Order: sequence, then structure tokens, then C-alpha cells
Amino acid sequence: MTVETEHLRTQDATDGGAHAPVPAAEAAPGSEAFIAPVPAEEDLPALFPGDTGTLEAPVRQVLARLLRQRHLSAAEQPRLWRTLLVHQATVESRLHDLFVDLVVDHDRGLAYKRQVREAEVDVPVLLRDEPYTRLETVLLVHLRAVFQREHGVGEQQVRVDAEELEQTVLSFLPPGETNVAARQREIQAAVARLVRERVLAEETPGRYRVLPVIEVILSVDRLAELARWLREDAAHGGAHGEPAGDPADSDADLATDLTDDPTDDPTDDPTDDPTDEEGDL
Repeated sequence: MTVETEHLRTQDATDGGAHAPVPAAEAAPGSEAFIAPVPAEEDLPALFPGDTGTLEAPVRQVLARLLRQRHLSAAEQPRLWRTLLVHQATVESRLHDLFVDLVVDHDRGLAYKRQVREAEVDVPVLLRDEPYTRLETVLLVHLRAVFQREHGVGEQQVRVDAEELEQTVLSFLPPGETNVAARQREIQAAVARLVRERVLAEETPGRYRVLPVIEVILSVDRLAELARWLREDAAHGGAHGEPAGDPADSDADLATDLTDDPTDDPTDDPTDDPTDEEGDL
């Protein structure tokens, strides 16, 4: 009696009619036993001349965007977020090859990277560190306090305007400050940096939405510490010195990045077309 299975078929052997098992992949297409081979990584189509990569295009694009941006947002980049969750282990492994760690915050819908600094070998620092200035720190503290207050009363979307931000910073200037115009230009530059780093999203000219990443940049404890330092600094006429460490120092290490492209659209979420020059974000 011949036993047929899903994975094997039989054929006449050269020893006079005996039956020997043969892999189903060798069966004729259309037969019940035929199973189409699954392409290996090496079978992926090349995305550019000389391409030797082993990741599918959407996964490569998530990896590239994580290196290029401060963070990925589930709210602003839903398709990229879904791709990241499906392929998280692969993306994390590739980042680890560069001594970069991946943090996925499901509660806030954020994914970001941080530099590995402790390892069994010398670690070349890939991500640059740009501390925030005192003026930028004032803005961060104000934004974090507003975000915490508004969320505490049930507001899901927290917004601020340019005039409010400017007046907040100006209130911390030394009493003898005379060059207000120069400080206003610095405030505008500081706001522009926070927009570029996806801490703020400009919805209309002069009107901004505070993004959840502010909670990662400044923890509650760090917020209280910096607020206290700013009050003491203002009481001493701005001569109280700098706070200990980076003004926005946190476990997230979000003040670091590989590149910072001011033309990069934080809401960019293109199609699966691998030829899309903006990438699959």
C-alpha cells in the first residue's frame, strides 16, 4: 500500500520499480503534493545597483528613519510604526550592530534610540550629543509643565502659541537685560529647534501642538529639579550657574542623533514603493 503525505511523493527508482520518497518541491506544479518554495533572504529583489541587503524595503526604511530622526511616532507615522512592531527584533539587532539601543514605548506610541556606552569592548560613539542651552531649557520646562497640567484635566491635545513661549522666556531674563530684540531672535531659533526635533508640531503659523515626547525628555523628577534651578537662577539675576548635567538629561538620551535634516517631514509616511526617494517612513 502506498502512503501519500502532504510533504512527500513517490516515483519509480532505477532498481526495478521500488518507490523512494522525493521532496515535494520537486513535484510537478499543479499536483496535490506540490508546495511552492519560500524565497530566502537572498531572493529579495535588489533595490539599487549592487544591493546586497537582506531586509525588505519597508524594514530598511524604518531602520533608516530611526537613525535619521529623534523618534518615530505611532500617531504621526502609523504605517512605519506597524512595520516596526512586526519587525522589532530585526531592527533592534541591526541597531545593536552599531552599538545603538532601541526603546519602544507602547504607552506613548514612541520609538527612539540611545547610544550604548557600556559594553565589553570599546564603543565608538555614533550619535552626537547636543545639550540644550539655558534658553531652550526654559522652553522645555514650560512645555513639560503645560503638558502635565493639561493632561491632568483630561486634555488630549496640548497647544501653545508663540507669544506665550516668548513671554515665558523673557520673564526669566536678568532685570538689567536691554537687548530684548536679540533675545527674541534666540527664542525663535529655540522654538525652531524644538519643532525640528519633534517636540513641537507647528499646526498654523505661531500655533504649536506639544508632542508626547516631552514626557520622555523631561521626567517629573527632572522637571521639578530644573524648575527649582530656574527660580533660583532668576532670583540671583541669571548668575546662578548651569544645572548639573544636560538640562534635558534623561534615560531616553533623546538629545542625541546621527543626523538632523531640517527639511525632513515628521509626518512623512510614504507608500511601499522602494523607489520613493523620500523612503518608507
